[in-house]
Amino acid sequence: MFSRRNFLTAAVGVAAAGGLAACAKKDDSSTGSSSAGGTKALTLGFSQVGSESGWRSANTTSVKDAAKEAGYTLKFSDAQQKQENQISAIRNYIAQKVDVIAFSPVVVTGWDAVLKEAKAAKIPVVLTDRSVETSDDSLYVTLVGSDFTDEGRRAARILEKVLTKAGHKGAVKIAQLEGTTGAAPAIERAKGFKEIMDAEHKDDWKIVVSQTGDFTRAGGKQVMAAFLQSNPDINVLFAHNDDMAIGAIQSIEAAGKKPGKDILIVSIDGVKDGFVAMSEGKINAIVECNPLLGPQLMEVVKKVKNGETVERWIKTKEGDFMQDQAKAALPTRKY
Repeated sequence: MFSRRNFLTAAVGVAAAGGLAACAKKDDSSTGSSSAGGTKALTLGFSQVGSESGWRSANTTSVKDAAKEAGYTLKFSDAQQKQENQISAIRNYIAQKVDVIAFSPVVVTGWDAVLKEAKAAKIPVVLTDRSVETSDDSLYVTLVGSDFTDEGRRAARILEKVLTKAGHKGAVKIAQLEGTTGAAPAIERAKGFKEIMDAEHKDDWKIVVSQTGDFTRAGGKQVMAAFLQSNPDINVLFAHNDDMAIGAIQSIEAAGKKPGKDILIVSIDGVKDGFVAMSEGKINAIVECNPLLGPQLMEVVKKVKNGETVERWIKTKEGDFMQDQAKAALPTRKY
């Protein structure tokens, strides 16, 4: 099983995939068709999780724009948050004999069979954004994405600062809005946060309620409303992404409470709408997860196709932001 903390360099493996379910969205528009001198353009099959959040939309745009800039032919599919759609898309890419397959896995497990099919077809596979658990690490070449466990740790650290700044005294009763069940960011962000909490705050911090909001605003709103009914004394919200936090804010306000004051809020992503909420005092701090992976992905795809050795895990650069930094940082948000 691949650990996201594994920085070993590995020789390029072979793998990839294809197949698209009828219910999945498919973008047949191709970016690029031939390279200089009339040679055939590299063809990349990319299967996206879906369009559940502002982060995901920015990630999709980044991939499409970068593929066009690189002159690659892009075969794109939207899995609509369904693993079966993604597996079908990968099988379709195998059938089309694309040069490289990349995908952001909906969940961590259940990929061995289709990845073995890609390996047998000698099509290399690159993971983007999220990791998978496999019986054989050679089934994919590399992961281009973030350290979600560290994002969870950073969320706990920035909550310490938020509590200090707010002058909070007494018990910290935390509600946690989790990402999609079984997805790498949901598992690892929760793990990292709990790691710090258990090590340094076991006497004063407690997660009193935790449930998935599927990384969506609607999910965050609905689940937070239920949280406030069952646990009206919640004083901190840790949301695994900005969209769920923004949805939760609506329920907090509907309950007559002030987000950012009565309930302190820390979230992860750093999308523009999250910064707007932070500039309004409704989110206290945000841990950045950069969605602009397109240029890095295209560089990796080129190296993989050329048979070059790449790192096992190529990380993105991220930062952390407190409420008082929001207004200054907002104009720089590109997503």
